Amino acid sequence: MSEDISYYLDTVFADFEPELKQHLIRECSLKKIPAGEVIMRAGQYIKHTLLIGSGRVKLYRQGDDGQEAFVYDLQPGNACALSMICNTKQEASEIMAKALEDTVAILIPIQLMDELMQKYKTWYYFVIANYRARFEELLVVFDNVVFKGMDERLEFYLKNRFRTTETSQILITHHQIANDLNTSREVISRLLKKMEQDQKIRLQRNSIEWVTRM
Repeated sequence: MSEDISYYLDTVFADFEPELKQHLIRECSLKKIPAGEVIMRAGQYIKHTLLIGSGRVKLYRQGDDGQEAFVYDLQPGNACALSMICNTKQEASEIMAKALEDTVAILIPIQLMDELMQKYKTWYYFVIANYRARFEELLVVFDNVVFKGMDERLEFYLKNRFRTTETSQILITHHQIANDLNTSREVISRLLKKMEQDQKIRLQRNSIEWVTRM
């Protein structure tokens, strides 16, 4: 198993200093998470911070009525900044996390966090960079909700999904998009049809293809 962790540290987290990699190999574990599995639930006390080696994880808030509000995605090379905060302050999570694809994650026990921050400069910079990236993403979400109409929010959402997956076609349903944008499936279907009429996208069963330059 240590060889598996070493592989992801060398390929996905290559900027980590050698001593930090060896420390993580000794103290951490690797977890394979099937698509659709809930990794973290609201109210749960977190025992590990996740480093994403492969796959994709969605973080979202869930309302009292069961509706889901998209927060951000975790891609390979990312860590869950919110879990780091909960770990540090010994607080329960306020978000949910679900694997959207088959995912491999390095699990870092919470008791290591203070030591890693103090001992390894590359870990310190990695944590700060993750906090900054997540904060900037949340600002974008805020700006979209407050200042933009649903048509602009939808187009931005789709462009971001295409960029992060590095493909021209994504597998996603209208219902999933509606959940992420906290609106109804009927509104999303209508706006997607308008985008198709404008020749920006091509709609297929449970997938969307981007046909214009981003």
